[in-house]
Amino acid sequence: MGSEGPAAVTIHVTGFKKFHGVSENPTETIVSNLKEYTEKKGLPKGVILGSCSVLETAGQGALPQLYQTLQSALTGKDSESSCSGRIIWLHFGVNSGASRFAVERQAANEATFRCPDEMGWKPQKVPIIPADGGISRVRETSLPVEEITKALAKKGFEVMTSDDAGRFVCNYVYYHSLRFAEQNGIKSLFVHVPLFLTIDEETQMKFAASLLEVLTSLCQ
Repeated sequence: MGSEGPAAVTIHVTGFKKFHGVSENPTETIVSNLKEYTEKKGLPKGVILGSCSVLETAGQGALPQLYQTLQSALTGKDSESSCSGRIIWLHFGVNSGASRFAVERQAANEATFRCPDEMGWKPQKVPIIPADGGISRVRETSLPVEEITKALAKKGFEVMTSDDAGRFVCNYVYYHSLRFAEQNGIKSLFVHVPLFLTIDEETQMKFAASLLEVLTSLCQ
């Protein structure tokens, strides 16, 4: 096995369903169609596209589903990718006011929802994980965010690095995922995308596929 070059990188992807003010979430479409899209276009060498899951746009009430999804990456790791460090969780969320893609560097331990989530929860200044301390605590991805952003910009995408994933469900899920990743020796990244009205579906599908390629090349 050792002579065959670097082990494959397995990337598991999530998006979100609709929520207050966003009746059609582009990330649901991206994640639902990504397998078919990459099968048609072909995946770059060394990448395995793992699970593609669409999450409820909810915090506390959707945690069991989130952890079931995160855990599933570990249970299958022995068959596909022998080293857990070669597993990446890639989360997509929508920022309806954005005009470009944003690669998120970190998540804050704070839930302050501007509107109720899809299960009616509307926390204000609540620590996401109280055991981690107060709401000022942040967790950063171990992936090279600047390099990822530069590589995507070079491919012609309107993309930026961001230090603020908001305080709504996107940040909530990212914080849990970063903590889970750290505890299990894997990696996690969150990317915000605009609405399809701002950047069309085909471009966003290309962006998602290019991101898989960039992540793989930087992690091998």
